[in-house]
Amino acid sequence: MQQLIASALLASLWTLCTGSGDWCYQSQFSCDHQCNAPEKWDHADSKCGGKYQSPINVVTRKTLKDERLTPFKFDNYQQTFRGTIKNNGHSVQVGVPHMSTVSGGGLPSTYKAVQFHLHWGNNGGPGSEHTIDGEQYPMELHIVHMKHHYTDLTTALSDPEGVAVLGFFYERSNSANRKYDPIINALKSIQNKDGNTSLLPVSLAQLIPTEQNLTSYYRYKGSLTTPGCTEAVVWTLFESPIPLSIEQLRAFSELKFQDGKAMVGTFRPVQPLNGRQVYRSGGVVTLISSTLLMVTIATALGFSQPN
Repeated sequence: MQQLIASALLASLWTLCTGSGDWCYQSQFSCDHQCNAPEKWDHADSKCGGKYQSPINVVTRKTLKDERLTPFKFDNYQQTFRGTIKNNGHSVQVGVPHMSTVSGGGLPSTYKAVQFHLHWGNNGGPGSEHTIDGEQYPMELHIVHMKHHYTDLTTALSDPEGVAVLGFFYERSNSANRKYDPIINALKSIQNKDGNTSLLPVSLAQLIPTEQNLTSYYRYKGSLTTPGCTEAVVWTLFESPIPLSIEQLRAFSELKFQDGKAMVGTFRPVQPLNGRQVYRSGGVVTLISSTLLMVTIATALGFSQPN
């Protein structure tokens, strides 16, 4: 009888704490702060209940090699700029002048960079949005681009392939990544919602792996990973991670949500594929590697050509 009463009380509490109002991450939700956590995002915006949502878990053995996924062409990624970094209440975001573009890589058009932002866990713990074979990295960078002929992101999102996001994972390193000093040092000035400050000169190229490490990647069609969850994104997820020290990773957890709580766990859980195919690049590299393997085996078995 007592167990039945206890169960009824828990059910009542769950009903009372179902969430309402604005969208939030799971780490923000409580009975004191009722908001639409990720499983209720479709209440905040119906598009979040769509069929082709992001992020996803990439199962590498189920990916298909696509010969069209050639190396990218990055233009003006080396160009430095003085952007504004802002705590928007959900993440850290930096606006980018529309001079850096990316093309090639199987993209249907040339896309120009608009902004970049990050998603992270709790004090360097798991926090990436996408996962690879179930592995969640400490943090994930999204560089958001729109087709070059659009003038604003809202218009680009009305095109099914209007937005291209380059996604990069982070891994824990034994030493600090000094290329990230402008970002890490600025976090102290934007701890509260709507806090913003100017960055020291920075380039997109210094934030990502070197170009020779950007030929291995995954591709799929999906959505924005925050409401409104618009399904207009060509996603590219790079295999090569970016190193940051544990102190650098932890610096992001010192930021605060609007209610003053620590800004941690800023990631949407992975979404169902619903029949989508994930593709992988690296066809030429794979072919060369296979050829080398066959030569090695033949040599080992004594099948080498006579002099």
